[in-house]
Amino acid sequence: MAKTLMIQGTASDAGKSTVVAGLGRAWHRRGVAVAPFKPQNMALNSAVSVDGGEIARAQAVQAQACGLAPTIDMSPVLLKPSSDRDAQVIVHGHAVGSMAADGYHAYKRTAMAAVLESHARLAAGYERVLVEGAGSPAEINLRENDIANMGFAEAVDCPVVLVADIDKGGVFAQIVGTLALLSDTERARIAGFIINRFRGDIELLRPGLDWLERKTGKPVFGVLPWIDGLYLEAEDAIALDQRRADDAAFVVQVPVLPRISNHTDLDALRLMPGVDLQWVGPGQRPGGADLIVLPGSKNVRADRQWLRANGWDAHIARHLRYGGRVLGICGGYQMLGRSIDDPEGVEDAPGRVDGLGLLDIATEIRAEKRLENVRGALAAGDAPVQGYRIHCGVTRGAGLGRPFLALEDGDDGAISDDGAVAGTYLHGLFDSAAGCKALLAWAGLDDAATEDVAAVRERLFERLADAIEAAIDLEALP
Repeated sequence: MAKTLMIQGTASDAGKSTVVAGLGRAWHRRGVAVAPFKPQNMALNSAVSVDGGEIARAQAVQAQACGLAPTIDMSPVLLKPSSDRDAQVIVHGHAVGSMAADGYHAYKRTAMAAVLESHARLAAGYERVLVEGAGSPAEINLRENDIANMGFAEAVDCPVVLVADIDKGGVFAQIVGTLALLSDTERARIAGFIINRFRGDIELLRPGLDWLERKTGKPVFGVLPWIDGLYLEAEDAIALDQRRADDAAFVVQVPVLPRISNHTDLDALRLMPGVDLQWVGPGQRPGGADLIVLPGSKNVRADRQWLRANGWDAHIARHLRYGGRVLGICGGYQMLGRSIDDPEGVEDAPGRVDGLGLLDIATEIRAEKRLENVRGALAAGDAPVQGYRIHCGVTRGAGLGRPFLALEDGDDGAISDDGAVAGTYLHGLFDSAAGCKALLAWAGLDDAATEDVAAVRERLFERLADAIEAAIDLEALP
């Protein structure tokens, strides 16, 4: 059986995902068969696994760091919020229903069985399993029937390393406070600490590290430095501070929908020289742009109404009059049509809303979700594209007679008669260099300097693993 090590954090965004990815790459390049695992994830960024299920995007990225194709066992329980109270529950890659918090709390015993089943399969097939916790283990209101942090660690009897983010300040209070809120058995399970995102002279931190080890009786396994430009895909929240600061002339605007999903589709643009990717949230007034991208959504009708209420209908109409281009991806594609109908109440209460009317299509939301990895080409120009589809809608209409993509399993999407508006169900459109270059040329940017996102990610993994190995004695980890 594999050695299992769990990485928990003092808070959300302490760096758990990054540490798991870095440790995974460091062990992988030493020849260790290592697999990532997260018992329960709440996120709207997802991916399609090699075995045909929907999993959290963070674990798909960690799988690449470990040199693996992602599987459903790496992310056995995924919660995708569709409102402030309800979330779609995905177990072993497939939706089992939508639940409110109290309903899911009662379901946790069933979910835990799925979690332990997946962990057992990974533990039987690898030398090491690297487990990522969720949020903080000190969230008192979530302790009962916990499957995401200490509840899982105690069920499989694995050690825990606690990660804290020093860049936010109060790192010693984070660690000591977290330990104080754990039970005696949970506290004993903490093997030590990793301090993340340190800037400055490590010798100035040394007295604090010595105090922490004396106070807790536990070692600091290492202090990871701040790494500039470490843009691994976000687990869920949009990292607004990652916008480029150069003099990019080509402007791409993306509305930050309340239930935005798979916004990692735009990561390739965020990293490109010459492109200014602008996330436009509520209360912000969008300026001029070359391309507007309507992203995916977990509640398409509600987010379509949000667009109208926030002035995007008029902004998009003006943008098109001035010669701009509009691209919709998945839920954004559905919004470009004449209507979105959800007669069974799959995403929200049953109902219908009008779309933007920019494509001659209409969509009906259905419970069955389409999950697949596909490849193909732009219908015009034959530039290769590849990605994945995750959607619950069936789209029909005369607009489909002008498809945007020609995929290996048939046509996908639609493009308007004047070529200014296009939509597709394919996520990951911009991830391949050739496809991204052709898409940007369609949008008005010629000769864009593009690169495969997978290659960029590989370099980032290597940088991260170098930092991990310089800061942490891997042999000292349990």
